[in-house]
Amino acid sequence: MARVKGGVTSQKRRRNVLRQVKGYRFARSKKERAAKEAIVHAGKYAFAHRRVKKNDFRTLWNIRLNAALRTEGMNYSKFIGALKKHKIALNRKMLSELAEVSPSSFKAVLAAVR
Repeated sequence: MARVKGGVTSQKRRRNVLRQVKGYRFARSKKERAAKEAIVHAGKYAFAHRRVKKNDFRTLWNIRLNAALRTEGMNYSKFIGALKKHKIALNRKMLSELAEVSPSSFKAVLAAVR
C-alpha cells in the first residue's frame, strides 16, 4: 500500500483552529497549541455563561423596575407581592419594558395594583 503523507490534512486542521481564534491576542491567535487551549476555555465559558446571562438579565429587570417604582412611591418587593395578590400575570421582563418604553401603561398597571 502506498504511503500517505498527512501534510494537507494537518494544514487544514491547523487553519481551522487558527480561524476560530481570530481576534485573540498574542500567541493564542498564532500558535496552534495555545490556540487549541484558548478554544477549549472559550467553549467552557460560553457554556457556563449562557446560564449566568439569564440571571444577569433578571437582575437588570428587577433594578429597572425598582427604579421606576421608587419614582411612584413604591418599592419592588411590595409591588411584586401586590401583583401576585391581584393575580396579574406579567413577568419582570415585560414590566421593566413597560416602565422604560411606555410609562403611561406602567402607571395603569401600578394603579390596578394599588
